[in-house]
Amino acid sequence: MRKFVIGDIHGGLRALKQVLERADVTIEDQLIFLGDYVDGWSESPQVIDFLIELSQRQDCIFLRGNHDELLLDWLNGKDNELWHQHGGESTIEGYSKLSSVHKQKHIAFLESLRNYFLDDKNRLFVHAGFTNLHGVSHEHFPKMLYWERTLWETALALDPKLSAADVTYPKRFKVYREVFIGHTPVTRIGENTPQNRANIWNIDTGAAFKGKLSILDIDTKSYWQSDVLPELYPGEKGRN
Repeated sequence: MRKFVIGDIHGGLRALKQVLERADVTIEDQLIFLGDYVDGWSESPQVIDFLIELSQRQDCIFLRGNHDELLLDWLNGKDNELWHQHGGESTIEGYSKLSSVHKQKHIAFLESLRNYFLDDKNRLFVHAGFTNLHGVSHEHFPKMLYWERTLWETALALDPKLSAADVTYPKRFKVYREVFIGHTPVTRIGENTPQNRANIWNIDTGAAFKGKLSILDIDTKSYWQSDVLPELYPGEKGRN
């Protein structure tokens, strides 16, 4: 069994199908999704339908992203005007075509999402990061697990020559063997492939915008990518 981690999909079902095919994923493989399944491209409801069906035939772990929480709030009658400006409009349009029964299935899926996953090799999977020096189980504000950005910002600022034994080495980085995140696109630093800093792996390669969706083999660190999303959804803007 291979283990894969998949970055932020943001309504790009065509990209998701591409990376699963390009990585030659089989039903024997485990898939860990880092969250943000919706908001951006036009197929947010279809992405969730696909994930629900996928989980019925193979081992899938679904984490909660901030956009997934925003969608759940909206489906439960709690609107956020700012969300409309960050991909929510395309999602609302997609859900306008769904029956109430169909929406309830999606609500159940969104409510079932995990805030994090820790495997048997002490490798952490979380949408955004964590702030507590003792790890995710000690996080005082669970929303930070899918909203915060300081873990990745600290990894970017860290001197690569600094030893983990150094007294100034970030304590957060010592808790887990490896940490896999999404949330903050690596395109912000001019990259378009999964990036590693210290023991932090960022798999968000900008699929919400003009980048690609990525899937990474957790053990070998081989990765596969979709075409850039604007080419898969011509005429759409994504989260510009």
